[in-house]
Amino acid sequence: MTNRPFFHLNGRDIPLADTDPTESLLRWLRRAHLTGTKEGCADGDCGACTVAIVESAEDGGATYRAVNSCLLPMGSVPGRRVVTVESLADGDTLHPVQAAMVRCAGSQCGYCTPGIVMSLFAGYYNGELTDITTEGNLCRCTGYRPIRAATDELAGDSRPDDAFCRALHADVGGASDPIPAFHLPVSVDQAIALKRDNPQAAWIAGATDLGVALSHGQPVAPSFIALDRIAALRHIDIQAGHVLIGAGVPLTTIETQLAGLFPALDQMLYWFAARQVRNRATLGGNLGTASPIGDLLPVLLALDAQVHCAGPEGARTLPVSDFFTGYRKTRRADGELIVAVTLPRRSGLSAAYKVAKRQTDDISIVAAVFALDFDQDIIAHARLAYGGVAATPMRATAVEEFLLGRTLDTDTVAEACRRLESVFTPLDDHRSSAAYRRRLCGSLFAKFVQEHCR
Repeated sequence: MTNRPFFHLNGRDIPLADTDPTESLLRWLRRAHLTGTKEGCADGDCGACTVAIVESAEDGGATYRAVNSCLLPMGSVPGRRVVTVESLADGDTLHPVQAAMVRCAGSQCGYCTPGIVMSLFAGYYNGELTDITTEGNLCRCTGYRPIRAATDELAGDSRPDDAFCRALHADVGGASDPIPAFHLPVSVDQAIALKRDNPQAAWIAGATDLGVALSHGQPVAPSFIALDRIAALRHIDIQAGHVLIGAGVPLTTIETQLAGLFPALDQMLYWFAARQVRNRATLGGNLGTASPIGDLLPVLLALDAQVHCAGPEGARTLPVSDFFTGYRKTRRADGELIVAVTLPRRSGLSAAYKVAKRQTDDISIVAAVFALDFDQDIIAHARLAYGGVAATPMRATAVEEFLLGRTLDTDTVAEACRRLESVFTPLDDHRSSAAYRRRLCGSLFAKFVQEHCR
C-alpha cells in the first residue's frame, strides 16, 4: 500500500491526496481549471459534463465509455483512466471528431459542444456512431441535424492508429490506494467484510442514483463501499434454460450481450435513460434502490427473475415477486449484497412499454411489461407487471388469474383492461394524474395484444 491514491487524467498521473471522495469529478475538473467539461444540470440529464473513461470491453480488451462526470464521485476514480476534451487536439490539429463537428457546423453557442464531442469520441473508438451515441446530450440552439451529419461522416471514416488507440492497449487502470472513507473491494467476500466492519457505509455501484444526491451536496452516508471493481459481479452466464446476470454488469453490456434473448428487456433498455447513464448503471443498483419507477423492475417481475444475495450468514435466493416490501424497501438484509439475477428463458410473447414526458432520458409515468404463454390458443401463463402505479413495482396478479385458461378474444381483452384500470391506486403528481395512470394500465395491455397477439 502506497497511501497515495491517484488517477490517470489525459495521460498524466494525478495525485488525489486530501480529495473529498464525495465531490463529483465534474466539480474537481473545473476546480483544476479544466473547464471544457461543462456543468449543466448536475443530474446526469444534459450530457454537458461528458468525459470518457477506459473500461474493460466485452472481448476482454479495453474501450472508451462516455460517462457523466457530474455523477462520478472522486472516490470512484482512483486508478481509472479519464480523458477530457482538452486532450483531444494535437496542438493546432483537431481530433477527427472535432474536425467533423466544425465541418458540419455542429456548434453555435458551444456550451454543449464539448460533451457532444466526448460522446462522439467514445463512439469513434468503440464503434458506436449512431443517434444513440449522443442521445444523452441536449443541444438547444444548434439542433441535431448537423450533429447527426458529423456522426454519419465519422461512421464512414477509418480509425487511425493514434495515441488514443494505442492507449487502449495499456492497462485499463493502475493499482491505486482508495481515498479514505471510500472502499474499493475486489471480491464479494471483501465487500461483505467491509460492510460488517462499517455497518453505516453505503453500497455504491455505478453511482447513477446516489451520484445525483452527492452532486447536490446531500448527505448519503459516512462512508461508501464501491462495487464496480468486483469481477464476480460483472459476469453474464448464458445457459439453455436461463441467464445469470451479475449485479454489477453495466446496462450497456446487458444491452449488447443479451440482445434478442428477452424482447421485453431489449425494449425497456432502449428507453432507459441515455448512453452515458447505461454505461455506468447496473442491474443490481436498479434493484437495490427499489424505486417504484425503476424501469427494469417490471421487466424482472414479468420474467419471473430470481434475486441472489450474499451476506455474513451466507447466500440465499429470493423470487423477485417477494423482493419488494414497501416504498424503496426490500427483503435484502442490511449486511447483504445483491450479487446476481437469474432470468428463466421461456417461450411465449413478451413486450415492454414506457410512457414518459420525453421519449428518452426521462422518468416513467407508467412502465408496463407483459409476458404470455399459450397452449394452442389458451393462455397458460400470464405476467402483467407495472411500475409507477403503486409504492412498489407490482404485478396485477388478480388479472393474471382471470386470463389463465381463456383465449384472447375481444371480450376477454376488454374485461382484462377494465379490471386493470381498477387494480392499482396510483398517485396524482406533477407528471400525471392518477386517472391517467389507471387508464394506461388497461390501454397498454390492449396495445400489447394488438401488436403481439393478433
